[in-house]
Formats: sequence, structure tokens, C-alpha cells
Amino acid sequence: MDTTSIQTAFNGAAPRYDQTRRQLIPCFDELYSTVLALIPYNPQARFRVLDLGAGTGLLSLFISEHFPNARLTLMDISEAMLAKAKERFSATPEQFDFVTADYSEELNGEFDVVVSALSIHHLSDALKSRLFHRIHEILPKGGTFINADQVLGASPEIEKIYRENWIAQVRKNSVSTTDLNAALERMKEDKMATVTSQIQWLTDAGFGNVNCWYKNYSFAVYSGTKKLT
Repeated sequence: MDTTSIQTAFNGAAPRYDQTRRQLIPCFDELYSTVLALIPYNPQARFRVLDLGAGTGLLSLFISEHFPNARLTLMDISEAMLAKAKERFSATPEQFDFVTADYSEELNGEFDVVVSALSIHHLSDALKSRLFHRIHEILPKGGTFINADQVLGASPEIEKIYRENWIAQVRKNSVSTTDLNAALERMKEDKMATVTSQIQWLTDAGFGNVNCWYKNYSFAVYSGTKKLT
């Protein structure tokens, strides 16, 4: 992965990243709420979460609010993004850890749940598959991996519909020309894959109960669980 270009793009996006999320993700509420619904713990449970490509900590925020006793580790390649996350969680530092690293190359630790939102699509297909195997390795039996991400259309025609729908939706959401152009520039780093391919890679990595639980054009949430036997 070209880590330099990724770092540059997201370091530059950090100051306004949160303000544009709802405008640029038309299905924002459904996407993130599906992730929360798939975490297999009661709200008061104590468990460990790894948030890959955590950025400014938006997904971790929702998880920490819903599961106040969870311990979260946020990993991202962008120091500027993680600096925003540290500011966000400065009132409860004991609940959060922050790791600046390329998760496609460095992935260690012990976690019960691994999550990611709108990040893994920056990896090549080969790196996605390798990452899924590594996530499977670090999870305990029964551990869960959940990914909310952008996916590729199953054909060029479908991909064209996805992109046209997204442009229409974000313009309806009154996104500024500056923010839209910045998003389009970041999207040049995208290496999206179809849901079908990613489901297969998770299955090949050894995950069970692999399924896509939510899909809205190019946005999807899928998960897998490490088998008990």
C-alpha cells in the first residue's frame, strides 16, 4: 500500500473530517447502527475492541457510548487523525489506547471484537485477504470482525449507478464544492472490492457466520465470527 499518499490525504482531511461525515455518507445512521447491533455483547459487558483505520474516532465514539465498559484501541496510519481522536476522548483516557501504524503490515494484540469503518477499501485485494487472515489469527474463538465500508459494484454498469447515486445524494445533502472535491481526491486512493469477493475472503480465512447484513448502493456492513471449533 502507498502509505505516503494515504497519510498525506488523511492528514490534510483531519481538520474538517467529522463535519462532513453525514453529508458524504447518505446512510450514515443505518451504517453505524448496524455495526453496533452486530457486536455480540450486552451494553454493560467488559470486552476489548480494536478499531482499524479509526481516524478521528467516530466509530469508537458510538461503541464507547453504547458499551461504556469496553476497552478500545484505535489504530490509524494518520497521526493527525489520531490526534483528533485523542482530543475527542480526553475526558476518559483510561478507556482508550491509540496506535499509529499501518494495520495492513502491523497487527498484534488480544481483542474480542475487531471493527473498521470506511478504511479497508484502501487496501489492494491481496492485502484485504491477508488482513482478514491476520484478524482471524488475533481473535479468540467466538471473536467477531465487523466491517462497514464502501464496496465495488458487481459490474461496471452497477458501479456507474453507485457513483451517480452517491453524487446525487451528497449534493442533496448540500455538501460544499470544496468538501466534495476533497472527498473525490481522497477516493483516488480507493481499491474497492465487491461484497461477494470479500465474503469469500472472510470464509477462506476461516470465519463462520459470514454475511452482509446491510447494503445501500456502495455502502455495506458485513461480518464474520471465529469458529468455536
